[in-house]
Amino acid sequence: MSKNIKFINRELSWLSFNERVLQEAADPTVPIIERLRFLGIFSNNLDEFFRVRVATLKRLVLVGKKAKAGVHYKPKKTLEDVQKKVLSQSKLFEKIYNEVQNELRKDKIFIINEKQLSREQKIFVKDYFNENVRPALVPIMINQVKSFPYLKDKTIYLAIKLSVINKPLQKQFSLIEIPTNVVERFITLPSHNQNEYIILLDDIIRFNLPEVFSFFPFNKIEAYTIKLTRDAELDIDNDISQSFIDKISKSVKARQKGNPVRFVYDAAIPKDLLDFIKLKMKLRDLDNLIPGGRYHNFKDFMKFPAIGTKSLMYAKLKPLQHKLLRGNQSYFEVLKKNDVMLHYPYQSFSHFIDLLREAAIDPNVKTIKITLYRLAKKSMVINALSNAAQNGKQVVAVLELQARFDEEANIKWAKHLQEQGIQVIYGVSGLKVHSKFCLISRNENGKLQHYANITTGNYNELTSQVYCDDSLLTADSRITKEVENVFEFFEKNYKVHNFKHLVLSPQSTRKKLVRLIQNEMDAAQSGKLAEIFLKMNSLVDEELITLLYEASKAGVKIRIIVRGMCGIMAGVPGMSSNIEVISIIDRLLEHSRIFFFGNRGDQLCYISSSDWMVRNLDTRIEVTCPVYDKKLQKELRDMLELQWKDNVKARILDTAQNNEHKTTESKTKVRSQEAIYSYLSKL
Repeated sequence: MSKNIKFINRELSWLSFNERVLQEAADPTVPIIERLRFLGIFSNNLDEFFRVRVATLKRLVLVGKKAKAGVHYKPKKTLEDVQKKVLSQSKLFEKIYNEVQNELRKDKIFIINEKQLSREQKIFVKDYFNENVRPALVPIMINQVKSFPYLKDKTIYLAIKLSVINKPLQKQFSLIEIPTNVVERFITLPSHNQNEYIILLDDIIRFNLPEVFSFFPFNKIEAYTIKLTRDAELDIDNDISQSFIDKISKSVKARQKGNPVRFVYDAAIPKDLLDFIKLKMKLRDLDNLIPGGRYHNFKDFMKFPAIGTKSLMYAKLKPLQHKLLRGNQSYFEVLKKNDVMLHYPYQSFSHFIDLLREAAIDPNVKTIKITLYRLAKKSMVINALSNAAQNGKQVVAVLELQARFDEEANIKWAKHLQEQGIQVIYGVSGLKVHSKFCLISRNENGKLQHYANITTGNYNELTSQVYCDDSLLTADSRITKEVENVFEFFEKNYKVHNFKHLVLSPQSTRKKLVRLIQNEMDAAQSGKLAEIFLKMNSLVDEELITLLYEASKAGVKIRIIVRGMCGIMAGVPGMSSNIEVISIIDRLLEHSRIFFFGNRGDQLCYISSSDWMVRNLDTRIEVTCPVYDKKLQKELRDMLELQWKDNVKARILDTAQNNEHKTTESKTKVRSQEAIYSYLSKL
């Protein structure tokens, strides 16, 4: 390793994270249908990576030398490294998919194509096609039109070659969009002899192509899947005559025509058809041309049908009821006596919904204020807020329109909320509001009593079933008063408060973290116990990583759990020998951010909406909240310690990026997500 290199390239680190997802798909101990779904997650992640990160790299390449001043790597070289890694992972992906198919067959589940249909299945497929699929098809003869048709982002197409056997010059090319927006990707065929059969929509179309092109004089029809990924970055203009919501709407529409960043195609496609498409679309190697298998948009496998015996899928996790929130007592009465920490999805998100519902009908509640980033399609949170507004409460929603890939949904929610009489604030100019918190104000004995919720995740009841997040409910005036001040800032941007308890980005998070790390360095140099224990999604901020290196050299013991990107080089003698980093990929998505600092034996604990990335620290509104209750500190600490003991799903993150599973001296297997569920069930 070069002495000058101190950080792992963030793009390659991200690909290493996605390889950990692929490891789960390859793991024979994972239920077989869940392995298929992990393939879907891998594919979905990769789509977003190309739409955002690769698109950014390509922009840097176009900028040229001016880009080098802002980064510590060469964008063009990184693109080349990304291409190599993606091609390697694609081969591994195909290998795993074939293995999974073989395992499914052992369980009498067959994913078949159009050439494997029985006589009865052919009749079913033809009827299904004519009734459900054919009306949605729009074949385009691409060598008959002047300009090549526009290919939509995230959409798969069949590139079709029509020819006459033994007459190579007699041919035509066609293109058909596979209409997964109106027809399910997976179709369950009638079972036979206790065997279950699944066919993809792609192959139903392939089977019926002779009928689609029956009036052409061709006797050979070949069809190959292609897919284009486009730059997803929003370009928001400075036209002051437009409202912010109009600017976002305009930018979202423009995104659909973003520049190509990846073109994936079936490696078996004929050269003449591929060359024709490349020529017409003006694709070059820079556009990441990636040969693949027969099928694309594997993200659809995240929704693979629940078929076969229960053993082929993870048993559904039944959310626990928090011991203090069981029964019919008032949540406000509980929170006057105790802070409560909810741990999703182990504990039920319905507790928060119940709090909103109680607030909606309580005659003493005056206001409900909340930040919204990503919402469920059928949101119970929105229903509860609407109910509160109808009951005469003042409801204020700070809705972030720039939540990536949720912009359109949030624009619709904004209009719906306004129709319900709810005041909608579109964040803060120039800053994305990524923090998640809620404030309920209640008239008690002639005074306003505030109740706050601060959480590491979104107010989304669907993702709360899969994402591991921590959510603090409190009536502690030190916290609630400052939450009130944050909402006042949203409503009056000119009114900036000083905060003694909450830590806000971009105002003070970086400075606070620097002080906390330096405090541990001072403790270590004084011979005191010094430790830092962190959990987050991404750690790539170079200033903080450099400071962690300094803390390591000063003798601070540093343990870090990172799900995704990690730029830190752990365990390097003379630089980071006191730093250990692991990552946990399992059935639930680790999403919480928790920070512990030893503080000379009087530990400090924080939960946060913020990762340690430049954008979270410097260009977003994030909230990091202290956890003062010692019992809750212990809960969080115990959970992190269980994760650190994980020797089943934990991987070591080091400079080699091999994602080797962590081993421990204990012969007892510790799978932390199962251990945490058991731990919380006994509280």
